[in-house]
Amino acid sequence: MAQEKALRDLNITSSEIKIRRIDLKDLWQALREGFDDFNAKPSYVFFLCIVYPLFALLLTLLLIGQNLLHFIFPMIAGFTLVGPVVSVGLFEISRRREQGLDVSWSSAFGFVHSPSFAGIAALSVVMMALYVAWLYMAQLIYFGLFGADLPGSIPDFVNQVLTTRHGGALIAYGTLVGFIFAIVALAISVVAFPLLLDREVSAITAVKTSIRAVISNPLMMAVWGLIVVVLLAVGAIFFLIGLAVVLPILGHATWHLYRKVVES
Repeated sequence: MAQEKALRDLNITSSEIKIRRIDLKDLWQALREGFDDFNAKPSYVFFLCIVYPLFALLLTLLLIGQNLLHFIFPMIAGFTLVGPVVSVGLFEISRRREQGLDVSWSSAFGFVHSPSFAGIAALSVVMMALYVAWLYMAQLIYFGLFGADLPGSIPDFVNQVLTTRHGGALIAYGTLVGFIFAIVALAISVVAFPLLLDREVSAITAVKTSIRAVISNPLMMAVWGLIVVVLLAVGAIFFLIGLAVVLPILGHATWHLYRKVVES
């Protein structure tokens, strides 16, 4: 019976999944419920294990002479692209908590044994490819404006970006291209990852449903994307320490946003 149900679920099309219209109250409630999940199962240690090795790698490369100053901001901004990938375990914790199930870390990654794991893995590869493409485009824009003459220090880099005409163009082009990448990432993932955990649907169905959810709620999804960007920026300001708190809260909140957008 379980195999028959899984087969039926995999045959469900996106049009059979109903999408709700949401408002600002739903966004606020999703954030509040995400914060409650974080308080119930703090995961900042797990994210410190992700954020700090990345920060240490950047610092090490800088110390040994690898000039990557122009890469720092794109790498941090790219968290909006890979955030859903590293948040799958958080989605599972929220799902299990709302059902009154065990929320240990071992159970949080039990989805690797589910039929949906292949779809989650495939979508994760797509998101990582988007991240790599974003870094490539960021570098292309930088070299297109400044050439191969890299800044020798952080003050030089800040002066280069904030006080030159090319620096203004870098900010404008980078913001525009980053906005496009962010829209694509939001559209294909905001509902897709939670849906793959919640139901045994195909990755294509999950992505189509996520795109439908964004199209049905363009303004609210735009506000949600802005909330994510602002909170990530605040977390990054405090030497990335804040990301260890912001990322899990946003991860849990995304699950609750999914619950409000997609009908059970």
